[in-house]
Amino acid sequence: MKRKPTRTARTQPWHPHAWQAQSLLLDYPDEQFEQRLALAGRVAAALPGPVARPLLRFTAHAEQTTRADLAAAYVATFDHRKRCCPYLTYYAYGDTRKRGIGLLRLKQTYAAAGWRLGEDELPDHLAVVLEFAATDPAAGHDLLIEHRAGLELLRLALTDDGSPWAHVLDSVSATLPALAGDDREAVMRLAAQGPPEEQVGLDPYAASPVFLPDPVVGGLR
Repeated sequence: MKRKPTRTARTQPWHPHAWQAQSLLLDYPDEQFEQRLALAGRVAAALPGPVARPLLRFTAHAEQTTRADLAAAYVATFDHRKRCCPYLTYYAYGDTRKRGIGLLRLKQTYAAAGWRLGEDELPDHLAVVLEFAATDPAAGHDLLIEHRAGLELLRLALTDDGSPWAHVLDSVSATLPALAGDDREAVMRLAAQGPPEEQVGLDPYAASPVFLPDPVVGGLR
């Protein structure tokens, strides 16, 4: 009698801890950052090597940097550089009407899982997506895979810029399956073409205020 092939689980028991630590480190370095940094460092020490090592490289850098300098670097990186945009739907839809629909779908996914956003949070910020993944690993894993091309493009942009947050993105990628052929092609295509550039606003998501990155000028910088 043949046994049915064992189905590999999409997530591991340590995935939620990794995603929570990554979320803490990708948030703005505010007054509570030192506590988040210490917690993320303790969590990272218990994670598998490929996930832990890049996180520990970031925490080592952050521990040697003043919070003011880290905050300034965060703003310069994520707020002033279009190619380092932390809002995942931007990579798929650019500043087009479809992006508003993508934001709404994310919010509905969170609501269906009983998870509520903060008033000042947009659903596609990578730190928010990772925090959700930590609370609902199966659904969160699916979201990260859905936005894998954008994640990889952000990781490459941060690496090219020599940003310390590239280490955190390396850790995120290490929690996901290796890129297959189609995935690699999607990343290359997105890198070559950039997101769509139709400037029509985010009407379908108008129920909440939306703050977009600066308008695209000639594609990704």
